[in-house]
Amino acid sequence: MITTTHAFGTALIGQTEKALNAILDRQLAGTGITEPQWVTLTLTVAGGGAVDRAELIHRVAGATRLSPAAVAGRIAELTAAGFLRDGGDGHVRVTDEGQARWTGVRNAIGPITQGLWGDLPAEDLATAGRVLGIVLDRAQALLVA
Repeated sequence: MITTTHAFGTALIGQTEKALNAILDRQLAGTGITEPQWVTLTLTVAGGGAVDRAELIHRVAGATRLSPAAVAGRIAELTAAGFLRDGGDGHVRVTDEGQARWTGVRNAIGPITQGLWGDLPAEDLATAGRVLGIVLDRAQALLVA
C-alpha cells in the first residue's frame, strides 16, 4: 500500500480526477463508448432505464459541464450506436445492448474501485465525501455566478 501524504488542494484533486479518468478510459476502450457518453448512459440507467429527455439533458449537463446541445449530441451518438433509443414519448430508454455494455463496464470497474478505497475506514470516506462535496458545491456556485 502506498502511504505518501499529499496536501489537499487543486493539484491533488486534479491528479486524482485524471488518474480515475484514465482508469475509466481503459475500461471503456473497445466498448464504443466515450467518457461523456458513459456519463449519459449511466444517468439513463440510474434513472431506471427510461428518463425524460429534457431531464436527462439537464442532469448530464450538470454532471459534465457540457452544454445542453453537446449533451443532446451524446444522446444522438448513443442512439445511433444502438445503446439508447427515443421512446417517442419524450423519454430516452436504454436498449438491451446499452444495458449489457453498461453492466460489463460497471462489473469491470467494481473491483478496481474496491481496491482503491474499499479498505478505507468508513469515517475517512465520510469525511472525504463531505469535504469534496463542499468544494464541488462551492465550485458550481462560482460557475453559475
